[in-house]
Amino acid sequence: MTKLKIGAIEDEKPVAFTVKLPARVHRDLIAYAEILTREAGQPVDPTLLIAPMLARFMSTDRVFRKACKQIRTVK
Repeated sequence: MTKLKIGAIEDEKPVAFTVKLPARVHRDLIAYAEILTREAGQPVDPTLLIAPMLARFMSTDRVFRKACKQIRTVK
């Protein structure tokens, strides 16, 4: 079994957001959802992967985390 960085999708109240993706990113998103569907054994909507992927990216970006910490201490 492949260990993907994105796992189960949390059921949280969403905020509407419109985004245009490059075709290559869209294809990869569809492929990711297909792989996750096989692993989870239930269908995964590719659009529901965008938020956890962004969250994962931001949570692992050390420079971003450090900058956020600095912003919060200033307020």
